[in-house]
Amino acid sequence: MKIKVRETDYEKVISLPAEKRLKPKRPSVIFRTLLKLLSAGDLKATDFTYQNIGMERLGRYEPCLILMNHSSFIDLKIASTVLYPKPFNIICTEDGFVGKGWLMRQLGCIPTKKFVTDSRLVFEMKYALKTLKSSILMYPEASYSFDGTKTPLPSSLGKCIKLLGVPVVMIKTYGAFSRDPLYNSLQLRKVKVSADIIYLLSPDEINAKSADDINAVLDNAFTVDSFKWQQENAVKIDEPFRAEGLNRVLYKCPHCLTEGKMQVNGTSVCCMNCGKEYELTEYGYMRAKSGETEFCHIPDWYSWERECVRNEIISGEYSLDVDVDIMMMVNTKCVYKVGSGRLTHGREGFSLVGCDDRLSYRQKPTASYSLYSDYFWYEIGDMICIGDKDKSYYCFPKTACDIVAKTRLAAEEMYKLEKAKIRGNKALTAK
Repeated sequence: MKIKVRETDYEKVISLPAEKRLKPKRPSVIFRTLLKLLSAGDLKATDFTYQNIGMERLGRYEPCLILMNHSSFIDLKIASTVLYPKPFNIICTEDGFVGKGWLMRQLGCIPTKKFVTDSRLVFEMKYALKTLKSSILMYPEASYSFDGTKTPLPSSLGKCIKLLGVPVVMIKTYGAFSRDPLYNSLQLRKVKVSADIIYLLSPDEINAKSADDINAVLDNAFTVDSFKWQQENAVKIDEPFRAEGLNRVLYKCPHCLTEGKMQVNGTSVCCMNCGKEYELTEYGYMRAKSGETEFCHIPDWYSWERECVRNEIISGEYSLDVDVDIMMMVNTKCVYKVGSGRLTHGREGFSLVGCDDRLSYRQKPTASYSLYSDYFWYEIGDMICIGDKDKSYYCFPKTACDIVAKTRLAAEEMYKLEKAKIRGNKALTAK
């Protein structure tokens, strides 16, 4: 999938008027049926099956909040099939509206920005649930998983659920990540996909629980490990390209500790610094071709990288400083290519300068609990996005190798450390 891009002067872009935000629209049965029909081919190719768990508790016409784990591009096709003919609005990233706003509204999509506080979103969700009598489909992880495990959930989700006061249903998929992991650049594997449709919380249960208790229920429900699922179910993936792009996730060599030198060839990942080579087996294990296998499980490798990043932040060694091409989004007509600049990231947060020094933006570490970063974004390239409620800055590294995953990890760990520091200061002040 591609996105409409227009090369425009930075000064002209920032002078564009803000786009009016429209009320959600209830999707008609025509568009619901169309979406289901367009999804049928992909689901047939994956031999898709699903089961309902406790769904008899949900009234036939009762609106609900539907939460779904975010694995791959097939997610919406699954939802449009298993929920049919139930009407539902979809919480969708704003850049999904670029060049196709009318169609997205007809499908019931409600735009929002990833990892940016959006105070109007809850009101729009309540409007859809109470006035339109439509359910809401939300991907609370917001971004696709890099390593096949769950990504952080917003701490505000429990409070949001209590405010909405409707049943919570979860769609949990199996095999979707294995079929189309984000790092693999849209190359599909032959993997069966299935889903559980689970009645998670009733209004009475929501009312009886605290927001923190609800968050604990959701954290448990979203826990997943796609590589472990593949291994336990003996799912064979024998495509010769199955490891391609994995260097984006496994960017640090566990043998020599060098970063950005991992190179992939088909089914193998090799460190170009020390020469150590690993194979991704047909059943999802990593195996060293010689010597010790430091991490046979990809999520363990990725977790170790997270720990390394955290230690770098604590010791003051972490920093990002990279030349980038810059695109901006200020409306849904297109994404504007405004020039180039320099993106830095450290304990003080992000800093972006560019467009002949006319652009200068800073973002504190506490601005968000995670980071909108992506591989092969709309077939343009690997991307890091920062910004606020008014403007989004899409940064495409020019020369740095495989920094997207590390930057997301750093943003998440920096947020945790800063929040812990704030809580500690408050505790000392209270004494």
